[in-house]
Amino acid sequence: MIRAVLFDMDGILFDSERAYMDGNIEVLHSLGYTGPDSGLYGVIGKNMDGLYRYFYDLLDHGVPLEEVKRADDQYFVDHPVDFKKILFPDIPGTVKKLKRDGKILAVCSSSPKDVIDQCLKEIGLAQYFDYSISSDQVDRPKPAPDVYVHAMRVLHLSPSECIVYEDSCDGIAAAKNAGLRVIAREDRRYGQDQSAADWIVKDSTGMYERVLLEDQDGRSVSD
Repeated sequence: MIRAVLFDMDGILFDSERAYMDGNIEVLHSLGYTGPDSGLYGVIGKNMDGLYRYFYDLLDHGVPLEEVKRADDQYFVDHPVDFKKILFPDIPGTVKKLKRDGKILAVCSSSPKDVIDQCLKEIGLAQYFDYSISSDQVDRPKPAPDVYVHAMRVLHLSPSECIVYEDSCDGIAAAKNAGLRVIAREDRRYGQDQSAADWIVKDSTGMYERVLLEDQDGRSVSD
């Protein structure tokens, strides 16, 4: 039986991938990037250090890494993301149903821990999540399994008792590397390779239905 659902955050709880991508494209162009916008898509799922270094490489090291970091950070200070406005409309209902069913819920994200906790408060769902962890709190970021391994350790659960809801290639790889089953939210915009996921669904409604099916299969096996 599935006891816990482990959520990624960006692109899963809300459509921040689009908000961040639009901003990052503007920042990179301001720093002299002339390549295709699709060149930035590989940044999805990376932590902040990975993001800065990815942009540094896109700029062929022509802009100092610290300047890349400063420019990107300042852009989002000047243009803060309204997470409540970009919350996927299906998410509140799904989260509440999972809690009603007695599931443990955790966010396992590449975003900084303070950002995760603030986002959950802003979208009004903090009280439904039992735990949150950032890739910055473990040795290695996604696609390494560390964030998911740590979550299972804290929750005292095995891979068979958990299921992951992800969207990015790196996130899916991290979960699979931790021995977890993965439900991917379908990506049709940023070219994410989701082929390693166990299932691909349109949104969290489909994820919830899959969790119910896995619960039923688990009970039939154990009976």
